[in-house]
Amino acid sequence: MSLHPTLQPYADAWTHSIEAISELVLPLVEADWNRRTPCPGWSVRDIVSHVIGLDCEMYGDPRPIHTLPRDLYHVTNDIQRYMEMQVDVRRHHTAPEMTSELEYTVIRRNRQLRNESRQPTTMVRGPLGTELTLEESMRKHAFNVWAHEQDLRAALGRPGNLDSPGAHIARDALLAELPAVVAEKADAPRSSAVVFDVHGPIEFLRTIRVDIQGRGTLETAPALGPAAAFTLDWETFVRLACGRVTAAAVADRVKAEGDPELTAAILRNFAVTR
Repeated sequence: MSLHPTLQPYADAWTHSIEAISELVLPLVEADWNRRTPCPGWSVRDIVSHVIGLDCEMYGDPRPIHTLPRDLYHVTNDIQRYMEMQVDVRRHHTAPEMTSELEYTVIRRNRQLRNESRQPTTMVRGPLGTELTLEESMRKHAFNVWAHEQDLRAALGRPGNLDSPGAHIARDALLAELPAVVAEKADAPRSSAVVFDVHGPIEFLRTIRVDIQGRGTLETAPALGPAAAFTLDWETFVRLACGRVTAAAVADRVKAEGDPELTAAILRNFAVTR
């Protein structure tokens, strides 16, 4: 294969998740495509439309020319309007149309990945005209597709793949956002530490240390006497960090210790993506 070794894990994770999505939706009857998912305003059909749209754009297809309705309550900013375009344009597609387009998109993207010879540092186009490296683009895409696989599993009552290749990429992506959550959004005290103890299919113990300048860093060493500590399972960690649930909705699955104001502020700002 010509794919750069640095990019291979992201391609493998995408392949695993997209095949799982295909298996999940192929047998669905028409009514199941309208089931609500943890994504506000999005049905099973909308999630699959979003994934198809993401991969079409990764392939290089032009975006659809489409005018969004004015009554989409869940669309409130530019990035949501950008993402909604690929979704709304497919809202009236039938189940066979959806599965056929998904299959065709996967075939095209697999062929593209087999022939991918660009370096990880190559700059590519991202949402809203942004630019990012090919490596960052593929990493984000692998994370997104895995997260949406989990949305579909939640909607369809088919849990699984919480320890798949995409899950490990999601872990690293979400952990990278924790220093900003603790130090900036929750405004943790300077020279303090916050510990996250996560168990389940993926387990880790991480400390966010806030230095004297108020900057947060992610560390693997445990902290003695942290200002706050959280113990929760991996699935709940993902659902909170991806903005799929509120802290109040999963209060029975999160053990929070330490300064009550700080723990509340961290949980209130836990979502780093939606």
